Amino acid sequence: MNKLSAQEISSLSSQIRRDILRMVHGCKSGHPGGSLGCADFLATLYFHVMEHDPKFNMDGVNEDIFFLSNGHISPVFYSVLARAGYFPVEELKTFRKLNTRLQGHPTTHEELPGVRIASGSLGQGVSAAAGAALAKKLNKDNRLVYVLMGDGEIQEGQNWEAFMFAAHHKIDNLIVTIDYNGQQIDGSTKEVMGLGDDIAEKLKSFGWEILHMDGHNVQNIIDTMAQAKSLSGKGKPIFIVMKTEMGYPVDFMMGSHKWHGVAPNDAELANALSQLPETIGDY
Repeated sequence: MNKLSAQEISSLSSQIRRDILRMVHGCKSGHPGGSLGCADFLATLYFHVMEHDPKFNMDGVNEDIFFLSNGHISPVFYSVLARAGYFPVEELKTFRKLNTRLQGHPTTHEELPGVRIASGSLGQGVSAAAGAALAKKLNKDNRLVYVLMGDGEIQEGQNWEAFMFAAHHKIDNLIVTIDYNGQQIDGSTKEVMGLGDDIAEKLKSFGWEILHMDGHNVQNIIDTMAQAKSLSGKGKPIFIVMKTEMGYPVDFMMGSHKWHGVAPNDAELANALSQLPETIGDY
């Protein structure tokens, strides 16, 4: 796939955010907050960083592969996949509808191109990705495995086993990005179950290479992911702390856990869309 520039990705991200809002509004359910916050990252990953093929081979041999661990932000994942050519953009209008392939959380039994694991249950993505990355190493496949996870889901213990496993086995073709927005469904992460003063230091102590990134600055995402790539193959898995704001950049959604899993009404949708230019064309 041809790499887009930072400016082109920023323009695309606005359209992706429009998709997210219209999808969630259309079925009156879903998770807009985290989806909006991760639009710049996923657009950059699929349109600049990864070597991937929209024709989609489930095994992902000789291409970079991606796992969405925080599966509730499926709206942004589906929009990016559709805009990248994995399936028709028109299909986005079926989100969460009866018999759709676009379930609220990604599933594999629907055979939707681009989806390699079901990620409705949080805390499992890093484990699956570590296994896939280890398989690539054993098969002499030099492509990389990427993961996006939420900060709230690291309250699940399985993540920490996966962190230990990846470091112990020197799975250095694995790049994990955490969406560090400080919000989850019932409140802030500090209120629900604090993550500690410095998540980066925790992962560093486990034996991971650590990077930091501004999830709303496309050029910074491009540069940081390039740095992550340069660190691969050097004996350590890579962990990126990506700072985002839930609901970004819709002014009445930003920074509040209340938009974690609530659909906008008609007036709220119109307000939100007025803040996001239609750059490619709505479905």
